[in-house]
Amino acid sequence: MSKKLRVAVVGVGGISGAHIPSWMAMDDVELKAICDIRPEMMEKYPEVRHYTDCDEMLDKEELDVLDICLPTFLHVEYALKGIEHGLHVITEKPVSLHEDDPARVYKAAKEHGVQFMVAHCLRFWPAYCYVKEAYDSGRYGKLLSASMWRLGDIPLWTWDDWMRDEKRSGFIPYDLHIHDLDFMIYAFGAPKTVSCRRSKEPDQDYLTALYDYGDFFITCESSWYKARYPFTSGFRFQFENALLVNADDVFSIYDTEGNVLHPLASADDSNAQVEFPTSDAYFNEILYFKNCLMEGRPVDIMNEEQLTTVIHILNSFPGAINK
Repeated sequence: MSKKLRVAVVGVGGISGAHIPSWMAMDDVELKAICDIRPEMMEKYPEVRHYTDCDEMLDKEELDVLDICLPTFLHVEYALKGIEHGLHVITEKPVSLHEDDPARVYKAAKEHGVQFMVAHCLRFWPAYCYVKEAYDSGRYGKLLSASMWRLGDIPLWTWDDWMRDEKRSGFIPYDLHIHDLDFMIYAFGAPKTVSCRRSKEPDQDYLTALYDYGDFFITCESSWYKARYPFTSGFRFQFENALLVNADDVFSIYDTEGNVLHPLASADDSNAQVEFPTSDAYFNEILYFKNCLMEGRPVDIMNEEQLTTVIHILNSFPGAINK
């Protein structure tokens, strides 16, 4: 590997606006090229080479990493393209709508001696990382219950309207709910039982799910409303000795002594009440992947089994196209 990690990004739509600046902000990375079938989408990045064909880019460029920011239904196809070119691959979530695909991609990555990662951002989001640390450490006693939500309106802005094509997007389970479920599997493992109620129509989708872990349970809401409803997300985690709440981008800790703590940037801040670094989860996930590659260590924050478990659960929901 060269002194600088040589990166290309395929797909210059919405989420690439988080990935591309993150790569460009790293001193030990060279963003060599970007690719999209829409040339106009690449005009705001004149400092890198532009391609409208990914195969041409992979053949012409000397690269170490392919970052995939394409629509869901293309993730596995392009991950395998990158892996077969001997490249490390990071792809936006979800890896696939199909339960057998994580095994296919991990097998290919092992055969070609490269690393693979799915960019599940909540694993790197400070508020969610704090919840996992509180659970692992027992800082506030046992976890008793939790509620998570991720609500918004149906996307009308995507290329080729692919998000409203269930066979290509998977609808609400794979667009929004997957964030919360992936975090649960990462933080707490697989639940003992899952139940879900869902209201799905061609132009809107809503679900509520209950995950029972035995000692605690988690309820979730996710929506694509037809009404123009502003996006909102958050959580409440009820521990024995504190309630951890993230709502309207504000994280608060309500302890059983009557205190309300609002974590700030760090414990070095004279006004800080709890050590809680503020940082960009999208940058953090890419930085983690980059550091693993540069330091020659495995990408072990996630694995094939976790990704497969998430897909298996989503495909058990009412109305799932892959049931």
